[in-house]
Amino acid sequence: MSQLTLQTHVADIVTAVPQSADLFRALRIDFCCGGKIPLDEAATKRKLDSSAVLDQIRTLETKMAEYQDSRPGDLAEPELIEYIQNKHHAFLREELPALTPYVTKLARVHGERHPELLRVQKLFADLKSELQEHTEDEDHNVFPQILKSMANPNPQHLEELRPLLSGLEEEHEQAGNLLKELREVTGDFALPADACGTYRLVYQRLGLLEKDTFEHIHLENNVLFERIRERCS
Repeated sequence: MSQLTLQTHVADIVTAVPQSADLFRALRIDFCCGGKIPLDEAATKRKLDSSAVLDQIRTLETKMAEYQDSRPGDLAEPELIEYIQNKHHAFLREELPALTPYVTKLARVHGERHPELLRVQKLFADLKSELQEHTEDEDHNVFPQILKSMANPNPQHLEELRPLLSGLEEEHEQAGNLLKELREVTGDFALPADACGTYRLVYQRLGLLEKDTFEHIHLENNVLFERIRERCS
């Protein structure tokens, strides 16, 4: 846990807690070009209670630390599904819409000098659509059917689940390919010499999105789905 204070520069706070950029954006605190000033000064300029703003940032920091430290362990299938929904699906519901305006701004402002950013914008839009549709289908259709089948596992239920699991695995592969291309296009999220705060923020959060999504896919493909196949065989 970082030691954030009222004297910590706004830009450094965003580096330590990337999701704080969303808060600063809502409060109209400039964390990019004007981020090299203490939080206390930045909040005062906006006539905000700087201590209250710091409390909100610390809450975000704690939330992210708890999120990163959580582990599925040896959870039973219903608890594992709940874990996936509460950790990975919840993260995507928050992060994909929140990151969108930054990706759009980055492509608009820097796309002419860095044309690869136009491809980044397209890849991110495709990934966002893919993951949102995928998790929606899991939450409302596939996971409820899995839970119903696992309450009385048998070979017939496996046959009913088999095409659903295969379909999800294909969608996972599509999302994984989009993430791999994002990494290739950005040169492993390497920042150019003229990268601004928004540039750094987008690449950092794309890296976090990649990490979370691959962990998400691993839990489903290699843990949950394999358990279902074993239990129902």
